[in-house]
Amino acid sequence: MSLRSLIVVAILVLAGCATPPRAPQAPIAVAVSVATWQQVDRDLLSASQQATEQVKLFARGSMEHWRTRVYQQTEENFIPWFSSYWTQEWLSMKVSWYTINAGGEQDASAKRLAAYLLEQYQERVLAPVAVEIDPDAILGQATAFYAQLMARQMPLIAQRHGVPIGQLNGHLQRVPAIALGPPPARDASLYQVISTEPLNTLPAYAALIDKIHTEGGAKGIAATDAGMAPVAKRASQRMEAEMAPRGAASAVAAAAGKLAGGLISVGVAGIRAIIQANDRPDSEALIRSSLGGTFDKAWLKLVQNPTTGVMAGTLHIAGQVERHLGGGDEPSVGVRVNPVEWRPPQSTNQQIEPNVQGE
Repeated sequence: MSLRSLIVVAILVLAGCATPPRAPQAPIAVAVSVATWQQVDRDLLSASQQATEQVKLFARGSMEHWRTRVYQQTEENFIPWFSSYWTQEWLSMKVSWYTINAGGEQDASAKRLAAYLLEQYQERVLAPVAVEIDPDAILGQATAFYAQLMARQMPLIAQRHGVPIGQLNGHLQRVPAIALGPPPARDASLYQVISTEPLNTLPAYAALIDKIHTEGGAKGIAATDAGMAPVAKRASQRMEAEMAPRGAASAVAAAAGKLAGGLISVGVAGIRAIIQANDRPDSEALIRSSLGGTFDKAWLKLVQNPTTGVMAGTLHIAGQVERHLGGGDEPSVGVRVNPVEWRPPQSTNQQIEPNVQGE
């Protein structure tokens, strides 16, 4: 190659290096007909309805798992603790103290004993189960599951109708999903809901969960105080009835001298142990029927209530989306369940492992 040719090649190379890079071309908007957008909206409506049904199955299965674990913990931890001799002795001391400080209030010892038993129930049953699963977690998982299912459908809908994904996203920004404002931060579009990861970083979603908690109060757990009241009342009445003989026995033991008095006290304690052992089956049956019935009512409310239950987040979003797309009224929970009798679990090894990702 001649020197002149080399000079020409070098000049061309330098010129290419000096040429500024081309700016990326903006995607060309595709003309989408009104009829096509109507078809897109129908597909969005159908996707929302199908996603809601899948979320209902997930929420129901998760709530069944939670209920089973509460039953197991009650049977394995709370009932044996409550029925044990030393717990009954400790409760008798507390009832004595409550009675002395009642100040003439009716059923004061039963009310205070119920409050104490509720604290123990929270510590021994509800708190350990909540480490694994609880209604608050199911509420958040169900709502996030709906958002994930809807997000998976968007590329399919765009491809099906030949709509660029960017234009579909713009369309989704005009579909309301959370409507709690003002201020505007309490509102969110369907696009924001399906594109925010994780969902709980979206201010409107946080406002929605807070609203559900405010309207629902405690997640059905406080309702167990109604179930604990009969248990505490029966226990306090029995313990108060034992106080008079116990006091008389103590006086006789004191008068009989140290050695004989000790034997009398041991004998009285043995009699109390026999009485408590005989009363144990009835006490345990009362705990199961009273706590179980009240708990099942609270559980049903969490499953079925569309504004405060575990489906409340999903139903708010689906309702907004479907009303905007012409789907009519907000979807109902659509889960029919019946209360079940609280029975000792047959096995502690069977567990449901809910999968928020779904299929």
